[in-house]
Amino acid sequence: MAAATDWSAKYAEMVNAERLRTHLAVLASDEYEGRETGMKGQHMAAAYIAEQFKNAGLTGPMPNSADPYQQHFNVEQVTWAEGNSLKIGKTSYKWLVDFYGLSDSPFAEETTVKPVFAGYGIEQPGYSDYAGLDVAGKDVLIALGEPTAPDGKALLSADGSPTKWGNDYRAKAQMAAQKGARTVFFVSFDPNTNFAKQAARLGPFISRPTTVMVTEKPSRTPSFFLAPAVALQLLGTNAADMKAYLAKINQTKQPVASKFKVLPMQVKAVRKRVPLETENVLGFIEGSDKKEEIIVLSAHHDHLGIQNGVVFNGADDDGSGTSAIVTMAEAFAQAKKDGHGPRRSLLFLSVTGEEKGLFGSEYYSKNPVFPMAVTMADLNVDMIGRTDVAHEGKPDYVYVIGSDKLASELKVINEAQNKQYTQLDLDYRFDDPADPNRFYYRSDHYNFAVNKVPVAFFFNGVHADYHKESDEISKIEFPKMEKRARLVFHLAWELANREGRVVVDSNKP
Repeated sequence: MAAATDWSAKYAEMVNAERLRTHLAVLASDEYEGRETGMKGQHMAAAYIAEQFKNAGLTGPMPNSADPYQQHFNVEQVTWAEGNSLKIGKTSYKWLVDFYGLSDSPFAEETTVKPVFAGYGIEQPGYSDYAGLDVAGKDVLIALGEPTAPDGKALLSADGSPTKWGNDYRAKAQMAAQKGARTVFFVSFDPNTNFAKQAARLGPFISRPTTVMVTEKPSRTPSFFLAPAVALQLLGTNAADMKAYLAKINQTKQPVASKFKVLPMQVKAVRKRVPLETENVLGFIEGSDKKEEIIVLSAHHDHLGIQNGVVFNGADDDGSGTSAIVTMAEAFAQAKKDGHGPRRSLLFLSVTGEEKGLFGSEYYSKNPVFPMAVTMADLNVDMIGRTDVAHEGKPDYVYVIGSDKLASELKVINEAQNKQYTQLDLDYRFDDPADPNRFYYRSDHYNFAVNKVPVAFFFNGVHADYHKESDEISKIEFPKMEKRARLVFHLAWELANREGRVVVDSNKP
């Protein structure tokens, strides 16, 4: 009796270096201008991907749309307007010299602000700057840094190493937000900090347009930074008294009630908003007896655009993943034409806005074409064309991230497919919740995971050309890219055709 044909192996042959290169040569070309979200090159990339899906015979699943392959939505391009100002009494202070803002601003008109001084703005067991303070709906003034011993060691950690409070203003901004604060004004009283120098260095970054999701309220609490002289005037005090106040906190290892009398200030900091249209691209292959269940294969087609006249082509990030899902779509579509279509339905999802903050996948997850409840898994492919430093000179590998965080079975199935077909070294190091890179939270699968959809993220790790203009197709290692793409193809084939649905049975951090 003849052995049954392994259709997964047969159609995986279509996922080959030549086909991957064909698509990547287009997407990572200068003509596509770095594919920045909402810009000409990103629209061109979306149109190209939609055309490939259509040519391969996939359907466009967008309902009641003249453009069924594209999910259009608006983002906003936001910049700081001219003429931002801050006054205390008769003294006027200058934007980007004496103060600056990051993220959003509620001060579109000149507003009188009298912030609540919350010391270091720290709250943890045994230490709370918020005890007895009500900051709901108010503005808060917080000192950067944390209590330290004379030798500079942090007093609030067990071993003297700096805590999150001392390392990152965002931890304090988040705590202020939890307490209901409207905005936070930060100041560093560290005599070694040169505010003017810092403001000048950050100026170009602050003045650059940023792209944000259109929301009713800002996603982060608006944060402003003041020069020490501004904050001292605001608190009606001087450097010597402030030094003594902070020394007392260090000495007692406890917050100290301040006697500072906060003065009112007039603040104007205007954000200009311009809507930009952008789009996700969707290609659909309907299944047979289990067609109500959906498997998503995702990648992002946006990159960093043009910076200072230089095109950032993003061949690996994520031209590689986008080329892979287009090529896999072609292979699955051919299998269906030949009578070997999947039992479950497949959605090939090429998202926009990943580099700006996972916008496309967030938009899809809030406006899904197929409900999240029937979405069995998301296989996300972001950067699969290169080698990172940790694996130079070693066997072919791929990082797999998150494959057992929601469904333990998904990891087991992927390992079985790898053993049978691709024999890659599967590296799980980034699954560690303590991993400082936090890659699990940094690509588009995450917006499926928060909706309890099992995910696996395939990734080659960062390299010297990551987010640089040198991320070019000439550096792509196509044999490795082919093998990684084939692993994802085999996993998708198995998930689409197996009897049982992958069960959500674990909730790992």
